[in-house]
Amino acid sequence: MTSNQWQRRHLLSLADLEPWEYDIILQTSASFAEVLSRPTPKVPTLQGRVVAMLFFEASTRTRNSFELAAKRLSADTLNFSPGTSALNKGETILDTAKTLLAMNTNLMVIRHQYSGVPHQIALECDRLGTGVGVINAGDGQHEHPTQALLDLFTLCSQSNTKQPSLASLQGCKIAIVGDILHSRVARSNLYSLRAAGAEIHLAGPPTLVSEAWENLGVRVHWQLAPALQDAKFVMALRLQKERMHQHFLPSLREYHREYGLTRERLSLCQPGVKILHPGPANRGVELTSEVMDDPDLSLVSQQVNNGVAVRMAILYLLSTVRITA
Repeated sequence: MTSNQWQRRHLLSLADLEPWEYDIILQTSASFAEVLSRPTPKVPTLQGRVVAMLFFEASTRTRNSFELAAKRLSADTLNFSPGTSALNKGETILDTAKTLLAMNTNLMVIRHQYSGVPHQIALECDRLGTGVGVINAGDGQHEHPTQALLDLFTLCSQSNTKQPSLASLQGCKIAIVGDILHSRVARSNLYSLRAAGAEIHLAGPPTLVSEAWENLGVRVHWQLAPALQDAKFVMALRLQKERMHQHFLPSLREYHREYGLTRERLSLCQPGVKILHPGPANRGVELTSEVMDDPDLSLVSQQVNNGVAVRMAILYLLSTVRITA
């Protein structure tokens, strides 16, 4: 499969992506990773195109990664800040989107604290026949597709840097530890890792990890050790305290004592285990600084670097789709 067979105008969820679509994204990302390794890491691929960044929720990694990805593709960017926008004067989110469409925007990257907002804007773009592609950069507790895709690219690249493929994770045990309940990253990762045929284990306190997840074909553990046993990769998730409106944990110290990743606990994993974290990390809570900063253990820096290549790939692929009558 090649990029000219890509047919999706929007990337809103990973729930229905086919394995061949993942492989197109992985292979395209590898091509752009090579571009980023050049002395001049820039190509004219999207020259003259406009990418609008609508971030209604605070973000450092995702926003900067998308902006850099657009600039590396030679696109122009429009940056939206809700604090200084007409939203404060009563304008609706859809009217804001239409204003940016009137500025000849070609792609929209949308992050919002409520689930479904990127989908609403995508539906409006389709209704108007604009041909504008919409990318979900994280919506509420729903999904964060590009974070899961950069995680997938990071994992698959461990087997083959030049030609990463979904098949490399077949049967691989991967543990995801932490706040599954509030994590849109976890939801998107479950879709991608299940498509890869990985063996997925979730671990965390019962208040944050429901056994209902087993209906999706994953294993749920309320103790850390069985999730880590013989795992090849471990992903720690941030405790999303800003979304916790109830008392889900006795204390952060208690959480770290039971579920924090330490070098000693990781000895249960396969030799050469690698650690991921979508960031931002609470050091000393989800994992120790010793683990996070160890280049032989941690893939956190690679995740950030790979995020630019993966988002370049998504911007490129969505821009290749044409409106059909």
